[in-house]
Amino acid sequence: MFAVTGITGQIGGAAARTLLDSGLSVRGVMRDAAKGAAWNERGCEIALADMKDAAALTAALSGVDGVFVMIPPIFDPTPGFPEARGIIAAVMTAIEAAKPSKVVCLSTIGAQATQPNLLNQLGLLEQALGALPSPVCFLRAAWFMENAAWDVAPARDAGVVPSFLQPLDKPVPMVATADIGHLAATLLQETWTGRRIVELEGPLRITPNQIAATFAEIFGRSVRMEAVPRDAWEGLFASQGMKNPTPRAQMLDGFNEGWIEFENGEQSSRKGHTELKTVLKQLVARG
Repeated sequence: MFAVTGITGQIGGAAARTLLDSGLSVRGVMRDAAKGAAWNERGCEIALADMKDAAALTAALSGVDGVFVMIPPIFDPTPGFPEARGIIAAVMTAIEAAKPSKVVCLSTIGAQATQPNLLNQLGLLEQALGALPSPVCFLRAAWFMENAAWDVAPARDAGVVPSFLQPLDKPVPMVATADIGHLAATLLQETWTGRRIVELEGPLRITPNQIAATFAEIFGRSVRMEAVPRDAWEGLFASQGMKNPTPRAQMLDGFNEGWIEFENGEQSSRKGHTELKTVLKQLVARG
């Protein structure tokens, strides 16, 4: 039996489907019982737990062979990341009490970066869980190809897509969420001791211009990227409702300046199989 958090999302769902397709038992951990019906029909056991509720998490993670942990993304954190720290504390308490035989934890490219940025939240997660006695594998994933969901409408309607990733011809490590979930399920079935890091990106690094060209191919129209000036970012994010836009801007700086990178570089990362065009077609089909 494997416990999977985030099962109602893209990555957790992909991990759970991979395990089920392999004939393995899955306990889906979720907050909303209404979202459990489809998984229950597939044979999943359902455990209800909020990621901030240590007691409920302990029950959800007990009596299993392995756990896939991912914390909810917090894109507009309060300074000091108190929201993430609260979730991390609950997860630590639950794992210490439940004592699963292994933990696979979703992390991120650049989790080891010391420069202030949004991804420091996952660095805190690694520091905390890395101190636990259970074997822990941190799956550091590249920029999600599915982030291009925000680009579908401007590509389709205007043929111009604003880009915060710059320069527009700079290749960026990206990966499909399906590949992340598949590898998470694979890692759960492996055996190791201590702390382990696995870094994952897609088959090839992708430039913003290549994203535009792929949209152009799909839509059959001209599509181009347009770089958003750096001095406009934080004001733009604030106008969209963010209260603390600086960490997000700092994260984008990290990708653009190259200090958000895999710890062991491109040559040592594992490569997924899903290509950009496959993901963009799926995003376009969803509207």
